[in-house]
Amino acid sequence: MGIVKKRPLILGCVMLAMFMSAVEATIVSTAMPSIVADLGGFSLFSWVFSTYLLMQVVTIPIYGKLSDMFGRKIVFGVGVSIFLIGSILCGFAPSIEWLIVSRIIQGIGAGAVQPIATTIVGDIYTKEERAKIQGYLASVWGISAVLGPVIGGLILQFAHWQWVFWINIPIGIFSVIGITVYLKENVKKEKKHIDYAGTGYLLVGVSALMLVFIQSGTAWAWASPQTLGLVLIFVISLVLFIRQEKRAKDPVMSLSIWNDRLIRTANIASLTLGAVLIGVSSYLPTYVQIVLGESAMVAGFTLTMMSVGWPISSTLAGKLLVPLGSRKTAMLGACSLMIGATMFLALAYVQHPIWAGVASFFIGGGMGFTTTTFIVSIQSQVAWNVRGVATASNMFMRLLGSALGVALLGGLLNNRLASYLREEGAGVDIPQTLDVANLILDPEQRGRFSNEEIGVLSDGVAYALNSIYIGVFIMAIISVSLILSLPKRDRMNN
Repeated sequence: MGIVKKRPLILGCVMLAMFMSAVEATIVSTAMPSIVADLGGFSLFSWVFSTYLLMQVVTIPIYGKLSDMFGRKIVFGVGVSIFLIGSILCGFAPSIEWLIVSRIIQGIGAGAVQPIATTIVGDIYTKEERAKIQGYLASVWGISAVLGPVIGGLILQFAHWQWVFWINIPIGIFSVIGITVYLKENVKKEKKHIDYAGTGYLLVGVSALMLVFIQSGTAWAWASPQTLGLVLIFVISLVLFIRQEKRAKDPVMSLSIWNDRLIRTANIASLTLGAVLIGVSSYLPTYVQIVLGESAMVAGFTLTMMSVGWPISSTLAGKLLVPLGSRKTAMLGACSLMIGATMFLALAYVQHPIWAGVASFFIGGGMGFTTTTFIVSIQSQVAWNVRGVATASNMFMRLLGSALGVALLGGLLNNRLASYLREEGAGVDIPQTLDVANLILDPEQRGRFSNEEIGVLSDGVAYALNSIYIGVFIMAIISVSLILSLPKRDRMNN
């Protein structure tokens, strides 16, 4: 069988692996209320997402370099295998701490899937064919985002939450076997330099900043030695990272591309957009189930609406970019983003799942317009030999924004819940702990409390979750401000 005949099979296996990685986020978001009800640990809620995202962020550039050294096939296989080991361990988690450690393992493996899958496609298709194929790959993210909440809701309805993680196993095994059998490559024996020092500084710095956002104000005070020490570690790591990237032969993130105003602005906007995205996708299902009292299936569909808006607006952005230019097309996304963020801000007053679903749709519309505009504009702005680095920098910033965003918003959630319980729960016989959400989600525990006590607990969680959407609104405003500062003319206009 020639390479042309093998290509559809290889592409199918690549798309399966990307689906497995992409669908994980929305399935887990839908299942988190059930997981917390079973394992406890609501105060550690955000760590389930942030650790997974963090490990993806720091491993993406490493896997890219390793695939150049040893070939796509072996590195892809290793990455997916690590992801599957993490998935198995997640399903067997007896505690939230075990689940978090397992998610770290999952994230280490997930860092290989998207960049290497995209590289494999670049290897086997010509330049003229890639545009069409990239459309197929982009559709995987839209399809997985739509199906994820539905699959998650069905699993929770008819099986145990463990299958949210174990469903990855047959998909991952099939994709690895297909790539191993059908992908033929000749690996050149070249000595490559991997920027381990830069990756290490990045990991330490981002981890320290995430700890500050999550723990300060709850586990320790904002002005405590722990907070100040972590901030100092972050600053030192950032300085060392920049210094390392300037002198590294093959830096983990090339700093030269940041001299371009469009790339710099788009990347910083992607950071805050990543925070908006994770704020909606991580906490909306919990809000719908706890505050609105709806089922996991309804919660999944409200999140699905974001995934409906995303591919529609992404398709429109592709058609409007040339006639309108980057800035005007991105502004359409900014308008959609602000409508969605404002609707989420009003969710405390209009408490209905349809309202939440429409708000989710507009957030998805904003993400589709902006992310497509940023990627296409960045690729049009640079020469071919730095296009991969420029594209990767934008993906890196959005993932970094999601990792930091879930930590920041998780810290806000814990702070507001602790504050509410101190003020409103003092005269009621309920535990003064951040894990009170476990009591609401667990039917047996819930039955131990009176209606008044349940009311205080539910109101406390609602108050804390509504604070999340204040944070989402602020991030949306920052994103819109950055979009407004995009250059009025770029290569899309020429």
